[in-house]
Amino acid sequence: MRSIGVWTASNQTPSFSQTQLLRSVHNVRDTTYVVQDPESGGLGVAHGGASAGAPNGAPSWPLLATLPPTYPEWLGDRTFAEVHGVRFPYIAGAMANGIGSTDIVIAMARAGMLGFFGAAGLSLERVEQALDVLESTLGRADSGGLPWGANLIHSPNEPSLEAAVADLYIRRGVRRVSAAAYIALSKHVVRYACTGLSESKTGRVLRRNFLFAKISHPGTARPFMEPAPQALLEQLVASGELTEQEARLAARIPLAEDITVESDSGGHTDNRPLAALYPTIASLRDAIQAERKYDRPIRVGAAGGLGTPSAVAAAFALGAAYVLTGSVNQAAVESGLHSAGKQLLAQAGLGDVIMAPAADMFEQGVEVQVLKRGTLFASRARKLRELYRAHRSWDEVPGPIAAKVETDILRAGFADAWRSTAEFWAKRDPGEIAKAEADPHHKMALVFRAYLGLSSRWAINGTQERVADYQIWCGPAMGAFNAWASGTFLAKPENRRVVQIALNLMEGAAVITRAQQLRSFGVPVPHAAFDFRPRPLV
Repeated sequence: MRSIGVWTASNQTPSFSQTQLLRSVHNVRDTTYVVQDPESGGLGVAHGGASAGAPNGAPSWPLLATLPPTYPEWLGDRTFAEVHGVRFPYIAGAMANGIGSTDIVIAMARAGMLGFFGAAGLSLERVEQALDVLESTLGRADSGGLPWGANLIHSPNEPSLEAAVADLYIRRGVRRVSAAAYIALSKHVVRYACTGLSESKTGRVLRRNFLFAKISHPGTARPFMEPAPQALLEQLVASGELTEQEARLAARIPLAEDITVESDSGGHTDNRPLAALYPTIASLRDAIQAERKYDRPIRVGAAGGLGTPSAVAAAFALGAAYVLTGSVNQAAVESGLHSAGKQLLAQAGLGDVIMAPAADMFEQGVEVQVLKRGTLFASRARKLRELYRAHRSWDEVPGPIAAKVETDILRAGFADAWRSTAEFWAKRDPGEIAKAEADPHHKMALVFRAYLGLSSRWAINGTQERVADYQIWCGPAMGAFNAWASGTFLAKPENRRVVQIALNLMEGAAVITRAQQLRSFGVPVPHAAFDFRPRPLV
């Protein structure tokens, strides 16, 4: 490399040894100078001092490059922070059944990050109670409160609940919603995203509600990147759920401005590697953006497998506008999971995960990724799916197999299990009971889904007699996190607070990004610079 000037020392000299370079890499908030040793020709790093075109009598070294500060806050797309009013391009994802708790959302908001409450799987009353807590603590977005959001999950088996939750968010002024598990768009998610659209004096479309679409396939990404389907808009206008102006403006903008690419994650996942999936979705975004010529580009974030600073740095290197973490937050102090489940997560290794049938889309064969170590849930859930596929009614199941399922899994006779299941649906959707009484195959599905649904609640409540049946959503990020945290203060579950996890991941990602920048300039950066160790951060 050719010299671009000289670096003149003030009270510091350049770092050339491996030990010195390792310390220098962590100075991500300082301007960094790449300098050359005139005698050996080796490259080193300098901080402070001054760069100039010629020596001024003070000790000086040939200057080869200048790197500006690399703040953790600056790793993503700056518009993410500007639009959503946060400091960091970092999201704590909406883990279902309230595991993504109000405590997590509150901690994130106060730290300048974004958190989504895990509303999926909860009753409407429970979701409304969570909104009460969040509004009273953080305030409403339309009255200057801190930014926060909640989850809206696609519910093909319970469309009335999905509709009610979407309506609740609109009525309560929830400005940010994470849309998950959408195989196809529903009118409810379209209604939420398009409600409140207006036009500025300069003709720009202004959003009131921001939709964060979590996707794992180009086919599910495209509908969120395109304007809302005209047929759905017309249907919503006809029913009085959208105004004609809102529908007209919706045709000019993407349904979602923030697209979260979910790779190999806990819960609903296609198990795709981020390095293959993210560029594919980003290219699709670029093509749609070029065709539609949106005023503001769609931001594409990354999720899945993000349990270490290296993984977070890699996501930003791919071009992620923001990162979203899930599994690692489930083990945090503030999560809604019981301490017994957190202890199991803290022991998980990289391969201690497995796919199992999903409760919300059991009949469709959809699966979720869960913790394998310390629980028999996955094998038992798979057994129920095999029986559902092989038999049209419980009466067809061979006696010995039926007895074992009733003893080991249901822990009740099928008739008793159905009675408790029917009690649940009598409050949730009585129509399901009538459907089940007319269709024994559907009755099987509801009873089996009851086990799948209760298994996650047993883990949340810490039901001791059901430890073997705990369903804990978990991706490989958890095992990677545990290996990274081993021997540090984050090794203990009681020290795993969501903000400390987030700050360490982001700070480490900034350090690793700086290390790679210096290495690309030829500086002999030690390998240890790419292994940022957890430490208490504020």
